[in-house]
Amino acid sequence: MASRSYGQYCGVTTAVELIGERWAMLIVRDLLVGPRRYTDLKQGLPKIPTNILSTRLKELQEGGVVRRVPLMNCGLVYELTDYGRQLEPVVLALGRWGFQQMGDPQPEDVVTADSLTMALRTAFRAEAATSLPAADYELHVADVALRVQVDGAGLRVTQLAPPAPPVGGRVPDGEPDLVFAAGPGIRRVISGELTPAQAIDEDVLAVVSGDATLLERFAQTFHIDPGVVLAA
Repeated sequence: MASRSYGQYCGVTTAVELIGERWAMLIVRDLLVGPRRYTDLKQGLPKIPTNILSTRLKELQEGGVVRRVPLMNCGLVYELTDYGRQLEPVVLALGRWGFQQMGDPQPEDVVTADSLTMALRTAFRAEAATSLPAADYELHVADVALRVQVDGAGLRVTQLAPPAPPVGGRVPDGEPDLVFAAGPGIRRVISGELTPAQAIDEDVLAVVSGDATLLERFAQTFHIDPGVVLAA
């Protein structure tokens, strides 16, 4: 548990004491993607001081949110406990809530493989995907590359670059249906501010290969309406 106590007997208070310290929620966010070594977490959170990362991991372990376990060929890794994984809908809801205030990125802001993976999971609309044919995308944002496979209500995101973390599953076989690149302006497509055609015209998106018409399907499948960010 974090050393700070708010001195109130309340579930919200307990939750904040467990995961409300600086960086704690971002550690949870990255562990929702999969188990990570200490070095993986540090690489994914480049601005976190090493002593703070160690302290937060210790606090999260003491709170029953995170555990440290051996993994074949990877040594010791950190992973969420069953209790910790219950935070997934909370983190996704926070992502939708924060989306409307994101604005334009600052020059020092970075996109990591884990943050982009969770952004896609946040924006995924299973109800829309079930009415559309399956699609297999490869998305590049800066030096991050993801394979994004949608089949009905199922979403699978595999990290291709930077190098996949110790538990990322097998890289999918075959070629994707569409390979495209984007900058931070992809947020404007996910929000519906830009159509895919407009995004291409404004150099927000660029088709590398494959069926460009699938960008419309991507925009339908990954969408956050800023007016209803907490909708189920």
